[in-house]
Amino acid sequence: MSQCCLAAADISAFLSGNSLNAAASKSAKLRNVFSFFRSESDRVRVTREKIRSRRRRGGGFSGPHCAMEEVKTSSAWVASRSSHVFVDSSGLDKLVDKIHGSIPKVEWDFEGIHYFDNGPLTVQYLFVLDALNFCFWPDEDLNYDDLAVGLKVALQNDKSAFDADRLQSYTGTQLRKLLNWPRPLPLEDERVRLLHEVGSELKRSFAGKASNLVEACGKSAVSLVALITRHFPGFRDHSLYKGHQVFLYKRAQIFASDLWGAFKGQGYGEFYDIGSITIFADYIVPAVLRELGVLRYSSDLAGTIDANAEISSGSEEEVEIRACTIYAVEKMKDLIKAKFGKQVLSVELDLWLWSYGVQSPYLRHHRTLSIYY
Repeated sequence: MSQCCLAAADISAFLSGNSLNAAASKSAKLRNVFSFFRSESDRVRVTREKIRSRRRRGGGFSGPHCAMEEVKTSSAWVASRSSHVFVDSSGLDKLVDKIHGSIPKVEWDFEGIHYFDNGPLTVQYLFVLDALNFCFWPDEDLNYDDLAVGLKVALQNDKSAFDADRLQSYTGTQLRKLLNWPRPLPLEDERVRLLHEVGSELKRSFAGKASNLVEACGKSAVSLVALITRHFPGFRDHSLYKGHQVFLYKRAQIFASDLWGAFKGQGYGEFYDIGSITIFADYIVPAVLRELGVLRYSSDLAGTIDANAEISSGSEEEVEIRACTIYAVEKMKDLIKAKFGKQVLSVELDLWLWSYGVQSPYLRHHRTLSIYY
């Protein structure tokens, strides 16, 4: 996610009903294997045509590739059965009234930390960035900015740094050097593995170009998420909860959002269904929703989080935190529309809430070692 931060004082003023304009002005932040075709370009073309054909028929992908509906319905299923995390309807109602159904607009990359050339290389950069966009908290000095800037500088110095062949060959030491980071990265072996996966699958199915992946989605963010999760296992962000499959797809959705933000809804960032994207269930946004009275935790879970104790990946507590975050923001969107007649995008809400969180260091967030966020 882009590091576009609202000043904490501005957010507080905004939530108290003051200085909306001032706060806003300071805002910062399929693999179907077509083995009978010889060329990668043919594979990309046919993939694109199959997606468009499905859309013309009004159909979609089966199973988890129903993408956003699966995310929304499975998150609602968890929220209705949750025993550790609760969506406070009263708190949600108060928050929506307090902000009068409006949120400040947070511009993508206000701080200039991302690479952007308005072309395919930007798409390649963003896909690599979002493949590695997870789990910074174990190193207290490391954050998203370091990743975004490190990759930006690497690409400025060497335009071939993210070529598919290069991505398949990086070692942990080389990745650290690429990012100019002095010590091992959290989950470094997993980060290297995911780079290799991205390079390998881009080369095999998309002629080495993330831009071909994006073009194959037919300007549909939902199809892009489905395509990514079909081809790249490292983006398959889902869990089992009480015997039920729960889909979250944080990094796949962020890629669509970053494209939309970077290209300002044009070119590679043009999606007719960007409104279908949900909030990105990470560890910052739930902490903000808890602070704002929208999420409530059981006393045991609250104690664990406040003590900075680790919560296991895939545990009931972790799944409930993430799923209830998605459900709460979907309800928030519905409430804003019902009360104020305004259509708010989840990507806009996410930027606002996340900006609040990174400017509020006192907030305690859950700590889970995960490649998904």
